[in-house]
Amino acid sequence: MIHQFSLGGYNIVLDVCSGAVHVVDPLAYDMIALYEDTPRDALIAQMREKYRDDPELEPNDFDECYDDITRLKDAGRLFSPDTFEPMAGTLKAKTAGVVKALCMHIAHTCNLNCSYCFASQGKYHGERAVMSYEVGRQALDFLVANSGTRHNLEVDFFGGEPLMNFQVVKDLVAYARSIEGETGKHFRFTLTTNGMLIDDDVIDFANRECSNVVLSLDGRKEVHDRFRVDFAGNGSWEKIVPKFQKLVKAREGKNYYMRGTFTHANPDFLEDIKVMLDLGFTELSMEPVVAAAGDPSALTEEDFPVVCQQYEALAMLMLERSRAGKPFTFYHYMLDLTGGPCIYKRISGCGSGTEYMAVTPWGDLYPCHQFVGEEKFRLGDIWHGVENKPVQDDFAACNVYARAECRDCWARLYCSGGCAANAYHATGSVRGVYEYGCRLFRKRMECAIMLAVAKQLGDDK
Repeated sequence: MIHQFSLGGYNIVLDVCSGAVHVVDPLAYDMIALYEDTPRDALIAQMREKYRDDPELEPNDFDECYDDITRLKDAGRLFSPDTFEPMAGTLKAKTAGVVKALCMHIAHTCNLNCSYCFASQGKYHGERAVMSYEVGRQALDFLVANSGTRHNLEVDFFGGEPLMNFQVVKDLVAYARSIEGETGKHFRFTLTTNGMLIDDDVIDFANRECSNVVLSLDGRKEVHDRFRVDFAGNGSWEKIVPKFQKLVKAREGKNYYMRGTFTHANPDFLEDIKVMLDLGFTELSMEPVVAAAGDPSALTEEDFPVVCQQYEALAMLMLERSRAGKPFTFYHYMLDLTGGPCIYKRISGCGSGTEYMAVTPWGDLYPCHQFVGEEKFRLGDIWHGVENKPVQDDFAACNVYARAECRDCWARLYCSGGCAANAYHATGSVRGVYEYGCRLFRKRMECAIMLAVAKQLGDDK
């Protein structure tokens, strides 16, 4: 399978199964599109007719172009077959029972009242609660005990708003550090926060202990304050932006990213990214909202072409700023064409419910944070481990070949079958497909590939 598109002045041909990316001239672009279905002589004649007025083409260029395509096909760099399906369950079978990451729900409560919140303002459709130190410690012990030979373990302090239970966060990190030597493990912590409770103590802790910090900001003040309000209805933008700026400056280059959400209210999200850049932030993410049909914040079909245009304009802005010596990172465009994930990881999926789980304040285990509160997806708890094997087995079976729609999708080896939670909430099945999200993902991948091409060719300088 191949995928062809033109973007940023490049004619790009992706060979899906080899991963080869070709930048070609118009003649090769057109010839590749017809190569498999058109006999050689007929294809060359068709191209001669189409390009008869092109003064730069010589008569033998058409034969040479065809022969070049044939050589690439013979070398497995064009029209390569998909031979990966037999490997689909290999990685998960090999790592069965090994957990490498936990999303720790330190607080099922929040000091903001965001109407688009998938977690129902931090309560996850249940009661407000915070995790005790004892539960958190057992969760870390569970992770260590079930991590096999893995050295690096990942823990995300999540909510709700985790800083509403900050002392427990600090105590748990101290405990984890105290057992690293004896267990042979190393913990990498991430903190996800809305910023309302950031102070000097939080900044010092985050910059000392956290490998990454995720900061929630939707961009423009009027956009951010439309949804991200406190329980009195007051916007949070003016309170959090100075705190975020102070924290990022103090990190001195350590990993962070600003995580925004765009909705039906701001499909022109590039304007929000520009605001973030003006505020001094350079590690950015803007996620499309996932909301039920009919929700006022849900993206619509009318929004789709606007969002696609924004993705393209964003890619061009990134090139422009890179050339000006002012680069920035956009999470969804982080793509390594030469050293990305191995094929086993690409086809096996995200690992939710198998190598990654969420822990509630009560110690219950769920496949990921987006399933918390859905009782039928409860896997077990941190004392007894996974007891709901049928659900875990369902997640273990999720891969790009478990979804019929993925088999013919050119982007399948980049998304690994997509998000099980989005699929479930859109279709009622973790093996379903969130079609709107898939379309947006494909557009993002085209932009990411174009940027990688520009970098490879040195056109970003």
